[in-house]
Amino acid sequence: MSAPPTPPRARRTVHEHQDAHGTRADPYHWLRDDTRQDAEMLAHLRAENAYCDAVLAPHAVLEQAIYDEIVARLKPDDSSVPVFDNGYWYTARYAPDQQYVIHLRQAGSLDAAEEILIDGNRMAQGSDYFELGHYEISPDNRWMAYAIDRVGRREYEIRIRDLHSGEDLPDRIVRAEADLAWANDSQTVLYIAKDPETLLGDRVMAHRLGEVEDRLLYREEDDRFFMGVSRSKDGCWLLIGLNATLTSECRYADAGGPEFHFEPVIAREQAHEYEAEPLGEDFIIRSNRGARNFRLVRAPRCSAGDSATWVELIAGRDDAVIEDFDVHRNWLFVNERVDGLLRLRRLSWDGTLDQQLGPDHASADAATTMLDALPELDAPVLRYVHSSLASPASTYELDLRSGEQRLIKRQPVLGSFDESDYVSEHRRVTARDGARVPVSIVYRRGTALDGTAPALVYGYGAYGLSLDPSFSSSRLALLDRGCVCVIVHVRGGEELGRDWYDGGRLANKMNSFHDFIDVSEWLVQQGYAARDRLFASGGSAGGLLMGAVANLRPDLYAGMLAHVPFVDVLSTMLDDSLPLTTNEYDEWGDPSEADAYGWMRGYSPYDNVREQAYPAMRVTTGLWDSQVQYWEAVKWVARLREANTGDAPILLQTELGAGHGGKSGRYERLHEVARDYAFLIWRAGLHKA
Repeated sequence: MSAPPTPPRARRTVHEHQDAHGTRADPYHWLRDDTRQDAEMLAHLRAENAYCDAVLAPHAVLEQAIYDEIVARLKPDDSSVPVFDNGYWYTARYAPDQQYVIHLRQAGSLDAAEEILIDGNRMAQGSDYFELGHYEISPDNRWMAYAIDRVGRREYEIRIRDLHSGEDLPDRIVRAEADLAWANDSQTVLYIAKDPETLLGDRVMAHRLGEVEDRLLYREEDDRFFMGVSRSKDGCWLLIGLNATLTSECRYADAGGPEFHFEPVIAREQAHEYEAEPLGEDFIIRSNRGARNFRLVRAPRCSAGDSATWVELIAGRDDAVIEDFDVHRNWLFVNERVDGLLRLRRLSWDGTLDQQLGPDHASADAATTMLDALPELDAPVLRYVHSSLASPASTYELDLRSGEQRLIKRQPVLGSFDESDYVSEHRRVTARDGARVPVSIVYRRGTALDGTAPALVYGYGAYGLSLDPSFSSSRLALLDRGCVCVIVHVRGGEELGRDWYDGGRLANKMNSFHDFIDVSEWLVQQGYAARDRLFASGGSAGGLLMGAVANLRPDLYAGMLAHVPFVDVLSTMLDDSLPLTTNEYDEWGDPSEADAYGWMRGYSPYDNVREQAYPAMRVTTGLWDSQVQYWEAVKWVARLREANTGDAPILLQTELGAGHGGKSGRYERLHEVARDYAFLIWRAGLHKA
């Protein structure tokens, strides 16, 4: 038998971070290279990739079998439900065996000839990475502006295509966000330019077709804010959305121009979050002013900032979060989150109808009903999507005149799939401090819940982002092998409202980690998982969760998957040249302040690695990641290997041609899923291929 592969050992150097609160040793700081060109650093990443490949090589047959199984469940020529907008039907479609979506339209009727707008497969030729960020059609239907990324760093290039000739204009905009919005003249497109160092979108620019110099319309001076630009649903206004962690502002300008002078709907106030959509002479506003879990109001456009003019449409509640809304000429559609799960309501403007839509939610099923907004203000139908961990996404259409509802698409799952073979549960588990943590669970019917099954537990818990228990056909590869899959809705998300979010950020961040650990213990106690076959998974801020939990309770898990993990918290939050640092002081804290420094120092995964036996780990990152820099994962793995007293493998895989989202392409991404599952199945001792 050949000797096991030897893991690479990163060179140690003497480097200390000096700041107002002390000194931190960082022997692997040299692995940071902002240019991504240092030969020694790149050689180390390639050595790590080679080691990862060598360790997983004996399981290549299993990995390929899982990949083939996942792909066999996909409809090769799957397509979206057509959407009607401004005289055309728009559809997105995969061609068999192709990596990227083809976007097309048909004039007036679904029987009309198809016009291909974007063939991602042709555009991706010659590129290791390709992403279509966004595209927008001009009001006269003549021009298409589209944004693409060929590196994975979310620095988009914007091009303009003449839809009559099919040719791109010479116009080329670089280093932009993906957001686009056309003015009414169909000659001017608005976009967001990025700061070349921080990569933050800080300027709204107007580009007129054929002109070289673009015009600055708005500059955001506060680098805590992200920006987006869009066109109102009625087509009369251009909108700028500005969002920091706890504060937001919406600005609007006449889409007819020509000056595009943007005025705030409501002047920004610290801790006031709102979004606004024009409707006639009013704005429909979702606001947390006087309602921690948000309220919906209608306000005159000329005085929306004065809450005395607001007419309340839906009051705030302690037991539900108003998460999203969409306006229609005759209706208001609202997504609310109740007990962690999305519900959908339709309301008439005159208050005579308030209807809950979707299947009955009285069961214990972990199911969600999500609004699928349509672009036209007078659309004759409403669409929504219902899904659960056990049932594929089903798109329904409600006729807004007759009230008739019909299923128009069900996510195809090829093969012998029968959803009645799977069980989905939504439970509440008591954490150590008495908090009741929502937990979504799915398993194949017949799986023994006697403490012998492997389980994969997933968590995120940051930014107030809620996890929806949605279906995944790829996940069947685990469920059919007897694995229980679990989502822990830890504090830091907003599943149970703003208090749930606040309970897992800033000084309360440890609650996120304790919630995950306590639910993991409960899964073992209740027989859902074997104590020696419990696995954890998380990415980005969920990778922080993995890193902290690995330091706190390495004995609890047989293995971990940590994707693009945010693990060097203090170093990143002390460096305001990085893209996300200043935006996130309200999420993690400003470490220049002693209290914030203290709590971050207490949980930062990289700074709290210590000598102990760590579980097996598969860690991934992308060299061009602009959200979580690649060196966080690389340094973390180096320090884990140095401290690890056990013999479980710690693997690092770096995509040298990708960023935060990993590889691009429908099938390329599935190779990574298959590798994750093969790693887990190997470590769990499940030998069915």
